[in-house]
Amino acid sequence: MKKLLYIPAILLLAACSKPKDKKTELADLQKQAADINAKITKLQKELGTTDSVKSTDVAELVVKPSAFTNYVDLQGSIDAKDNVLATPQAQGVITNIYVKVGDRVNAGQTMVQLDNSVLKQQIAQAESQASLMKTLFDRQKNLWDQKIGTEVQYLQAQTNLQSAQKQVAALRQQSDLYRIASPINGVVDQMDLKLGQAAGPGTTTIRVVNTEYLKVKANVPESYAANIHQGDMVKVVVPDANDSTVAKVTFAAKTIDASSRSFAIEVQLPASKTIKPNMTALLKVADYSTKKAVVVPINAIQKSESGDFVFVDENGIAKKKNIKEGKSYGGKTEIVDGLKEGEKLVTDGSSEIEDGDKLKVLQTIN
Repeated sequence: MKKLLYIPAILLLAACSKPKDKKTELADLQKQAADINAKITKLQKELGTTDSVKSTDVAELVVKPSAFTNYVDLQGSIDAKDNVLATPQAQGVITNIYVKVGDRVNAGQTMVQLDNSVLKQQIAQAESQASLMKTLFDRQKNLWDQKIGTEVQYLQAQTNLQSAQKQVAALRQQSDLYRIASPINGVVDQMDLKLGQAAGPGTTTIRVVNTEYLKVKANVPESYAANIHQGDMVKVVVPDANDSTVAKVTFAAKTIDASSRSFAIEVQLPASKTIKPNMTALLKVADYSTKKAVVVPINAIQKSESGDFVFVDENGIAKKKNIKEGKSYGGKTEIVDGLKEGEKLVTDGSSEIEDGDKLKVLQTIN
């Protein structure tokens, strides 16, 4: 009878010691972990040491008014105020070259002479004739002063002299066409001529540039017509010359180009040894400026369907604030509504937080 009682007990023990299914065991452990975590959280709340609020590493900026200027960025080209091509006005062969590239020249200076030998002979002959006419006139005038001779003889001698002098002047003017003269004061910038080369109007040129008076030429979209005017100050940056300056808009066109929908402006530059014609220049034209504005980094602003917002630090807790933006330039945006002076704006890490999150401030910029 005792043996029979032992058999059910052994079977019961065997059934209890049978290993569980792994999925079942995992589910049991997860349930136990959830129960334990719930108890821990409850105790932390009761003790005031809860870590249920998310803590995120951030950097912040103390909001304070500062100056802000918005610029219109334009690309232009540098040109010399006086940049001209000198050319002969007559056809001929080059007989003399008096300058080379890099030489400084004055307005009216002869740079290249073309063959005018025939005209020189004609001028010499005309000058000789004019000299004779001058002698005859002087003698006739002396006689006329003494009341000798007729008035017709005097007037005839005077007319012959004037005619001879005009002939000399006309030949000299014609001879002057056989040279290339500099139209301006400047520097010979481009020339590729040789002795004996045939030259003529429009085919033979010498570029003369006055680099003491440089200007930037640019086209401005018509949308900025109300913001850019003659007399405005602009910042000119020349990247290739590693140079920049502030200059004045000396010209602003009054009409809009129908094809490009833009208008031309020019900015005069001071003399520079590093800036050269045809370099690319960047124009920064201020179209809005204020001495007192709330300005924040663009990366601190977030967008949503309900509008733009930022996060501020209120006693270590992130608070979402809706804002109204003004203009943006250079990675910064003016905030016209939604932020006040003295508030701590979350900058770095703002995209990782939500309203009500606990903040761990690593850096504060005043």
